[in-house]
Amino acid sequence: MSVFNKKEDADQEPVGKKAAEPTAGKGRPTPKRKDAQAQNLRPLVPKDREASRKAAKARMRERENAEYDAAKEMQGHIEGRIAELEGKIPMLQIIDPKTLQAGERIVFGATVELEDEDSGNTKSYQIVGDDEADIKENRISISSPLARSLIGKFEGDEVTCPAPKGLIHYAIISVKYV
Repeated sequence: MSVFNKKEDADQEPVGKKAAEPTAGKGRPTPKRKDAQAQNLRPLVPKDREASRKAAKARMRERENAEYDAAKEMQGHIEGRIAELEGKIPMLQIIDPKTLQAGERIVFGATVELEDEDSGNTKSYQIVGDDEADIKENRISISSPLARSLIGKFEGDEVTCPAPKGLIHYAIISVKYV
């Protein structure tokens, strides 16, 4: 990774526009995607946030300057997120669920169809890593209560999962590795 220089900064997209992220398959995070996220955040630090912090500092006439403090705090959050993403990149491991030989047993990467035994509604979830979880796309984190309840179970089993509204009872309808 290079240090910022004027030529690179001039080639960056304007702040607020999101660059297309590399994907593998169905939008699954990859080391390239994490690196792209870090690269998308990087221009915010020297250009936008540093400039707003300096401008606020220049206007500092009072002892307390909320604008300066907010800009400094925002820059700290962005730099922390960059460091977090760059720290995860070397440790990422890509697991292709299609190559898993788990049969009907539920393991990481499984797509599980569940039926709520109380309401009869069916739902399908894929068990993924913490950074990939997205409930809107029916991907749940391996560390979620539901995934922890499902790991090691088989198609046809029944599981009980703790939830804020109480215990929920599910029947496992199918297990797939897609």
